[in-house]
Order: sequence, then structure tokens, then C-alpha cells
Amino acid sequence: MAESAEWTRVDAGRHALDLLTASYRRHQFARHTHATYAIGVVTCGEEQFHYRGALRRAGVGSLAILEPGEPHDGMAARPEGWAYRVLYPSEALLFDGRTERAGFREPIVTDPRSVHLIRSAHEELTAGLDPLAAHSRLVWAFEAVIQRHGALAEAPGGIRAGDAAAGRKVAEIRDRLLADLRCAPSLRELAAGVELSPYHMLRVFREATGFPPHAWLVLERVCHARLLLAAGRTPAEVAGAVGFADQAHLTRWFKRVTGVTPAAFRNSVQDAARAPA
Repeated sequence: MAESAEWTRVDAGRHALDLLTASYRRHQFARHTHATYAIGVVTCGEEQFHYRGALRRAGVGSLAILEPGEPHDGMAARPEGWAYRVLYPSEALLFDGRTERAGFREPIVTDPRSVHLIRSAHEELTAGLDPLAAHSRLVWAFEAVIQRHGALAEAPGGIRAGDAAAGRKVAEIRDRLLADLRCAPSLRELAAGVELSPYHMLRVFREATGFPPHAWLVLERVCHARLLLAAGRTPAEVAGAVGFADQAHLTRWFKRVTGVTPAAFRNSVQDAARAPA
């Protein structure tokens, strides 16, 4: 396994978040601490580290949760080394919207759901294509880690999706998302606009519509893209007009939703329009 390490820093609302994507074989970390949490998933091989008086081992599928200020080292548990993805959230970011801090008794847990959520959030954030989708995944991931593994009471209560107030808030969120397809508001802006925490805003919107805001917005973008393509606009023009990062981004989502590429859809519609009556 070749050794490599890449750091990424992203804006996660009011807080910066560092991410590490790395693989190591011979490298050994000296004993150290972090000012933030370290939440990571091993994607290949196995790592071991000393933490709270014991030698811990984390293999593929493991979720590691290290708390701030806790001394630890790090090294390969097998000759082939290990690869992992790690998020380093501050306490304020991890517990955003909560009034109390969780403790994590077990530094290594087996939890496929949390592993999937953390890895997906990490991949979305490092890709940088859709900040609203990435930050939404991050909120879900952190909430799952806290709820499933933290010694903490339930998150502060909020409105329920069936409430009239929830319906009004969902309508406000939809209007905000549709105001400019080219520039999606941030997750924090959406939540602040309806006076909910990011987590509760996501939950209420998904329960009401069946989709989180970023997925709902993608479907609206595809819908508008179809109209523009049918009117004769090129896929490259349409991508920017409806808010996709580039033509490849549009093509990927358009095919997922419609089953064909934007170019194929445009050509078929144009051919039909040119056909003799």
C-alpha cells in the first residue's frame, strides 16, 4: 500500500472542518492529542493505537471516535498497512443545536449505518460539488454518531412534520430553494430562516416531502433542465442555468432520474419536433 495523506478544510457553517484522507504502511504517529474530535472510518487494512490505557484495533467497517485532549498514537496493525477517512469536528460543530455534550465511552464501535454516513459525508465534502448535500449528510452523520454511541439525552424537541407550523416552514424552505436554482442557500441559512436547528429542519423537510432539501433541489433542477433541453438549449448551457457544477454533474444526475443523458433527451425531443405531421 502506497503512503499518502491529503488534508481538506471546508466551511461547515460557522465552523471550519478539517478532513484527512490517508493511507499508511510504515508510518507511526507519535503520541499526541487533538483539540477537536477525531471521527474516522478505516477503508482498507487495519490500524492500531493506544488510547485510554489499552491497545485498540480498527479494521474495515469500524468507526473510531476519539475525544479532544485524549493522548493516542497510531500505527499499522498488519504489514499491509491501513487507509482511512477522518473528520475533525470541534465540539461546537459536532453538538450544534444541542445544550449538552455527549461522552463516548467506546472509541471503536461496529456500526454499519454510522460508518456509511460518516464515509459518505467525508466523500461529499472532499468532492466539493454540492455543499448543501455535503453539509446535510454531515448533520445526519453526526446525529447518528451522537444518538447511537454518545451518552446524551435526545436532541431538543421541535415541531412535528404533521403540524400546520411544519407545513408553513416546509413551504418557506421550498420557496427559498427555488428562488435561484443556480445558488443554493447553505444548510445553516435554510435552518435559520425557519428558526430550527439544522438537524430538525432536515428531519421535518424529509418527513414532509420524502427527501432532504438537497435531494429535492436536485430533482427540481433536473425538471427545469428538461424544459430547457426541450427548448433547444445545449447540455453545457443548461448545466450552469439550473445550478449544476458542470455538464458532467448534470449528466450524472439527469441519467439517474430520467434514464438517459441530457444530450440523448435533447436529441430525441428535437427529432420529434422536426418529424412531419
